[in-house]
Amino acid sequence: MPNGSMAVITGGTAGIGRACAEALLAAGARGVLINGRDAGRAERARVDIQAQFPRARVAVALGDVSKAEVAEAVMAQAIQQLGRIDVLVNSTGGNDLPRLLFRTPPAQIPGIFERCLFAQILSCAAALPYMREAGGGAVINIASDAGKIPTPGESVIGASMAGIIMFTRALAVEGKRDGIRANVLTPSLTSGTEHYDKVMADPFAGRLFAKAEKMAALGVVSKEELAGLAVFLASSAAAKITGQAISMTGGISAL
Repeated sequence: MPNGSMAVITGGTAGIGRACAEALLAAGARGVLINGRDAGRAERARVDIQAQFPRARVAVALGDVSKAEVAEAVMAQAIQQLGRIDVLVNSTGGNDLPRLLFRTPPAQIPGIFERCLFAQILSCAAALPYMREAGGGAVINIASDAGKIPTPGESVIGASMAGIIMFTRALAVEGKRDGIRANVLTPSLTSGTEHYDKVMADPFAGRLFAKAEKMAALGVVSKEELAGLAVFLASSAAAKITGQAISMTGGISAL
């Protein structure tokens, strides 16, 4: 993997997820299924990716994978369209803006956990039977450094990201006997995404992350650079790497 592999990317119609889909195909994956909630965006992404990789199989499965029945349907569609799932990249959630807890309406908190944490857990649970049957697979979950570093405005976001990290580590321990590896990427600022633009334009979050950006002495990480790390983790070069939470921040943190 990824040469000749089949990959599913949840949250794969834009941003980091789409960059991962394109990078996997560029590295030799034979097919991808991208998942998203917006039908128009998904179709535009499919057409564009297919044009870049005319020999690859590019499929779409719509729906919100934070719902168990949708996550199961998406993975079932992947088997129908691709035949197998060798690589699963979960790039769902992570688009909530930082807000101090006392400014966060309690009614909004469950949705943050659904979008970030539940979507990734449910997607992994739905894909796991197919990977076990095939005798292996690689899972790459996308969280953030908010799951490692307590940051003002990210108490709820950080809790959900920390949940992704611990879930992925436990999945790695459980999956190793079936040849399944699981790792998690924890970026900070990631340029070239709509979320980056939203964060930097927000009065509170913009001030917070402008300070972080100055700390990225090696340069702010782009979505393409992060996708390159995902490809490495899916590849045979990373065959002995599992259960790791890997930061890629340009020097913002060193964890």
